Amino acid sequence: MKIRIYGETIERKEPVRVLELIKGDKFQYQAAKINNRIRELEYIIDSDCDVELLSLTDTEAVTIYQSTLRYLVIMAVQNVFPKARVIFNYSVSRSIFASISNINHAFMQADLDKIKQELDRIIALDLPIKRSSITKEEANRYYNEIGYKDKAKILTYRKEATVHVYECGNYKNYMFGYMLPSTGFLTKYKFRLYAPGFIIQYPRAENKGEIPVFEDEKVFQNALREANRWGNITTASYISQMNEIVEQGKALEFINICETRHNNQLTALGEKIARDIDTIRLIAVAGPSSSGKTTFTNRLRIALKTLGIDPLMISVDDFYNQGHLAPIDEYGKPDFEHIDALDRGLFDEVIYKLINGEEVALPKYNFSTQERTFGEPVRLGKNQPIMIEGIHALNDELTPSIPQELKFKIYIAPQAQLHIDDHNPISLSDIRLIRRMVRDYETRNSSCEQTLDMWPSVRRGEFKWIYPHQSNADFVYNSELSYELCVLKKHALPLLEAVKTESPYFIQANRLVKFLKYFTDISDKWIPCNSIIREFIGGSIFYTKDKC
Repeated sequence: MKIRIYGETIERKEPVRVLELIKGDKFQYQAAKINNRIRELEYIIDSDCDVELLSLTDTEAVTIYQSTLRYLVIMAVQNVFPKARVIFNYSVSRSIFASISNINHAFMQADLDKIKQELDRIIALDLPIKRSSITKEEANRYYNEIGYKDKAKILTYRKEATVHVYECGNYKNYMFGYMLPSTGFLTKYKFRLYAPGFIIQYPRAENKGEIPVFEDEKVFQNALREANRWGNITTASYISQMNEIVEQGKALEFINICETRHNNQLTALGEKIARDIDTIRLIAVAGPSSSGKTTFTNRLRIALKTLGIDPLMISVDDFYNQGHLAPIDEYGKPDFEHIDALDRGLFDEVIYKLINGEEVALPKYNFSTQERTFGEPVRLGKNQPIMIEGIHALNDELTPSIPQELKFKIYIAPQAQLHIDDHNPISLSDIRLIRRMVRDYETRNSSCEQTLDMWPSVRRGEFKWIYPHQSNADFVYNSELSYELCVLKKHALPLLEAVKTESPYFIQANRLVKFLKYFTDISDKWIPCNSIIREFIGGSIFYTKDKC
């Protein structure tokens, strides 16, 4: 067979593991793309193929690295504190938070040092990590024996008769994803004491495979802490808990509880703006893709109107440079998410004149003709703020002439603390990806693979244009609805399962299937017409013309 790798073709008569093809330091790669499909380094090649080795500059490689790191952290904790319970959550500064309980004392730096010493010992031994399959009954028995009752519970919703596990020595666990072939591959990580547990930092693809500088973002830590508190109040932090709510016939009540929480956030936000309306002249809303910005801004506008405040809505999209002129990205394509794709001078001038009481004609951009027209002049009324929403809304480069004290910045994103089990939190970006996938199919008839294809570009734009400015937000709106994956499942699962095994997007699709399939369905008919979820599944009041 012929294997094309490193820009050359090699011939082998017998099947060969990817790992055996690596030249030099084997730890420099974490996965391989074989005939355009992601594979573990233990994968055995037995036919002609093209092989591309993936390092920590690749998102899928980082996912595998992070899963293995969580696996080994649990193994190390168990070796040091056999009765300890470890729960992982995604946390601030692109890190993972590990809470530690059942050690009979407050978790201290000395405890963290012991765990790190044990983890370093395991890594130095370069122990093999082997994948195998066991029956569901065997997995249930094993998990109950070692106290992983959360894992045993999720198995009740598994339809397959077998369960995958990874073994390292006498330790077994499953992280719902691919793993590295041995412990020695964990060459980069950092621990930080963060009561009542610790922060785990790991390399990030968007940071060129290096660990980002830790930034303790108080506003977002508070939002995540509140999300955790909410999960404890509702007892819906785990898929199994959410399913029990549905099975007990309490889904409709739970939907109303979650939607009321959104209403309460809007009320608090509206009152906060109303208290300072004498100085607030610009309300800026930004958030990553599929955060629910459109529904949120409409609901905020209505909430403010009940307080006697009627914001002037201005679309940032109407300020695109004519002719779709945009900077060229590193791939040689126009970057329409770049801030210089907008006529920044015109935008700043319009906002400045309006705030200073002048009458201004607002532009309207025609995306078909790529030309701009202007409407009738408008003037702000007394205590009437401007509201803008867009990827650059929190970026002060868009409005350099407007003093900071006149701006009120809102960051919106789903801030969930949802788990498959203790060791497998569900990624916030995965929740948004599922939202986006459903919406793209429902409104644009785009396939799942088209959404997966453009998602890396979307994520690059978020890291470049949104996240650097999020810490300046005056208010963080949590757009997560704890029940939403029970609703989105029936829309997303058929799209994901239709992705063929030979597709380059199969691994990404299958990774989402692995946890999405466990959710029990909730009917769309119970979802309010003004809910953020309606923005993705259809039926939103904000996309329907009044025909009364």
